[in-house]
Amino acid sequence: MSPFLIDCIGYGGLVINLYSMSTKGEYKLRLISLIANVIYIIYGVLIIATPIIVGCTIAVFLHGYHIRRLRIKKENYD
Repeated sequence: MSPFLIDCIGYGGLVINLYSMSTKGEYKLRLISLIANVIYIIYGVLIIATPIIVGCTIAVFLHGYHIRRLRIKKENYD
């Protein structure tokens, strides 16, 4: 894969992550951040950057946990 395409993947993750910070509501922020972190993991694998892979994997699990917690909380109120 060309370095340009790899950089585009990294910048795509960055744009999505920045967008997540402008959203309203914790659920939406965490969902979009989770997607951005998955893209960062792909980027980290392509550039062989273990710290990016590890950090973003942890972030995916944390966002997933909180998304699940928010869903359960919403179901209990409905």
